[in-house]
Amino acid sequence: MSSRAATRVFQGVEEQIATGQLKDGAKLDEASLAERFEVSRTPVREALLQLVGSGLATQIPKRGCFVKAPSLRDMVEMFEVMSELEGMCARLAARRISDQQLAELKAANAGCEDAIKANDSDLYYHKNVDFHECIYIACGNSFLANETRSLRRRLQSFRRLQLRVRGRMPQSLGEHFEIVNAIESGDADQADRISRQHVMIQGERFHDLLVHMEQGV
Repeated sequence: MSSRAATRVFQGVEEQIATGQLKDGAKLDEASLAERFEVSRTPVREALLQLVGSGLATQIPKRGCFVKAPSLRDMVEMFEVMSELEGMCARLAARRISDQQLAELKAANAGCEDAIKANDSDLYYHKNVDFHECIYIACGNSFLANETRSLRRRLQSFRRLQLRVRGRMPQSLGEHFEIVNAIESGDADQADRISRQHVMIQGERFHDLLVHMEQGV
């Protein structure tokens, strides 16, 4: 129960930071958060630790926990690096994936399809994590996989918001199918290229995300 409550608080605060409702430097008061989310202080403390771990908050001794919101420049730079890491994972997966791992990748993508049918962007996000996790495992490079996971956690709230942009989920799923086909055929260059494009926020997609952040969606 405490774990579920902590997750609810974490995701709620995380989204408020991502949409700009909580500004950089704002204090995250335990009592206020416990009252807002109608939970005890224990899950609030757990949520604050998660926020610090994800880079969205900082703990200052004897002062408390404060929001550490990334700037737009930070976001662009992190997405640039993320796209390169994802591309590397897909490139290696195209060369190294086993039949069992390929089957698991396709099954994970089927889960993304089900989420679209349910019109549930949060469910799609979690199934999307499963999809990419299959690629990280199949790449056969644990150091690369762990570095990619670490940055993915830093960007999770912004990637979740992006999926709420109208038409983005079906577009994302289409890109998934292209990635699966490239990996299955062993086309490392194609898997790399599509995976980088799949992650990189640019042009209209980046503008759409900014609009959603400004609207507090």
